[in-house]
Amino acid sequence: MMVSDGLGPASVSYARSYFQHLNKLPYDHEMPLDTIHVGQSRTRSSSTLVTDSAAGATAFSCGLKTYNGAVGVDPMGDPCGTVLEAAKLQRGMRTGLVATSRITHATPASFSAHIGDRDRENQIAVQQIGNTPLGRTLDLMFGGGFCHFLPNGTEQSCRKDDRDLFQEARDKHDRDPTTQPSLTEMAGKALQLLSGSDEGFFLMIEGSRIDMAAHSNDPAGHLHDILEYQNTIALVKDFVDQNPDTVMISTSDHETGGLSLARQVSTAYPEYLWYPDVVANASHSTVFLADMLHDQPRPVEDRYIIETILQKGLGITDTTSKELQCLKTTPSIKQLDKYLADMLSIRAQLGWATHGHSAVDVNLYAYGPHADELRGSHENVFIGDFISRMLDLNLTETTQNLNKNNDGFHVVALSDDDKIEYTNHLDRYHSNPGLLHHLSYD
Repeated sequence: MMVSDGLGPASVSYARSYFQHLNKLPYDHEMPLDTIHVGQSRTRSSSTLVTDSAAGATAFSCGLKTYNGAVGVDPMGDPCGTVLEAAKLQRGMRTGLVATSRITHATPASFSAHIGDRDRENQIAVQQIGNTPLGRTLDLMFGGGFCHFLPNGTEQSCRKDDRDLFQEARDKHDRDPTTQPSLTEMAGKALQLLSGSDEGFFLMIEGSRIDMAAHSNDPAGHLHDILEYQNTIALVKDFVDQNPDTVMISTSDHETGGLSLARQVSTAYPEYLWYPDVVANASHSTVFLADMLHDQPRPVEDRYIIETILQKGLGITDTTSKELQCLKTTPSIKQLDKYLADMLSIRAQLGWATHGHSAVDVNLYAYGPHADELRGSHENVFIGDFISRMLDLNLTETTQNLNKNNDGFHVVALSDDDKIEYTNHLDRYHSNPGLLHHLSYD
């Protein structure tokens, strides 16, 4: 199960066109995902038309709709058995998670933990090493989030207690914690470690930072994480070819950023174009450059901003005096990140509708046995149902075992009123003069 977090249809087109331009390929050149496109996934959650990653991933893992923020729990806050847990307990399969985010982040957590609030990552870590009524169901975890497993008082720890979860798990990680391997490298190692068992394996691979770059509206960071995900798809396709009893599914939990491959930059009727060569000149993500700029002693020299940040970092050579002044006076890394991203986007004539998620349908891909059964437009819960059928899993049984003699191992951050709202409510617009006052149409 592969999840391209935040990757919408426009982003797929964006990366394809860029890749064709950069490598001087014909217009009909296909990327790895293009060769296995079977349909669309519809993304709404139980609480809103615009899902978050927790509800989106829980639809895949549990085969049910739940509210935004819910990790492996149903709309009432009760734990739901996941396909990963059932694969381990009912089929004896090896199981793993690979992500370029924290391994305690919403998507990997939704396959391996049960908690009412995705932000409780220290408790998610405790569950991931086996502290649930089901015991340990994970064999492999590759990702970030090291601090959530270290005892308080240890350098880099972000826990508030003295639990050493690495020691508790007695886990031997096959990676150097000081390095950050690529998604393709982690996926390849995971496939090597999990395959070779007669019982088979279930592996979830997430291209997490596609989403994070889109939250910044960063064209360069977003692009290169998509291309890395395409590389990983090619790797897994090759694995399926060599192991024909394997099925691969790839989809997104949602789209992020509301990307459009065109942008009106003046009041005149727009030209029909966007400029991939502008993005090709960028050598760093905007958040990386924002960190660099923020760390400079004040006042920052004009030459450093123009030459190091803009020319070398983003390939921008036509900085305006207004842009320079804004970069010198913007105080936070977050705002610098967004401003740099917009400087690049407007020159490439790429549009972004939001720094959050959108509700568009996302592409659905499949390769291997029974892939044709995923053709068409489906609700995201259909993917969880499909995995259950392919592996002959009984998620109801796993859910019952999770909730048997439940002593509250999970945290439900819902009142009774909230539970009713989450199951029956869809947000409706109500005029907000305060909000409208702050809208900008520049």
